[in-house]
Amino acid sequence: MALRLTVNGQTHSLDIEADTPLLWVLRDELGLPGTKFGCGAGLCGACTVHLNGQPVRSCSTPVEMAAEGEVITIEGLGRGDRLHALQQAWIDHGVPQCGYCQSGQIMSAAHLLSTNPSPGRDEIVAAMTGNLCRCGTYSRIIAAVESVVAGEKAAQGEA
Repeated sequence: MALRLTVNGQTHSLDIEADTPLLWVLRDELGLPGTKFGCGAGLCGACTVHLNGQPVRSCSTPVEMAAEGEVITIEGLGRGDRLHALQQAWIDHGVPQCGYCQSGQIMSAAHLLSTNPSPGRDEIVAAMTGNLCRCGTYSRIIAAVESVVAGEKAAQGEA
């Protein structure tokens, strides 16, 4: 089936089965390996991407649901060679250990900040609950998100 898919601002025409998981289209067809396969059931969050501004689990989202929409992956989160503030915070706070869940974690955090630029700790914890980290770096994840919030407040003179 011929589908049009816009990923990170680029439109692709694909001849692919409509029920193919979006994850495999991103990784195998479009060469975007940042989105990871974790559980295959949409439970761990490693495969989180944004579809029309909403976080979705790409392992359980058929590509036909993304057709004619806008998909943003971890590769499209920053601007050119400039990292997104969350990506830089992840580095600054030494969040990754194995790093496997990190793209999904960052995409979930990015969605939170796009809808609530000034969340409190409880809101951050609630928003990140659906993303599992086998290494248990949750406290560093929360600290990284909080640092971006604090940086945004300081930039706006609210600190």
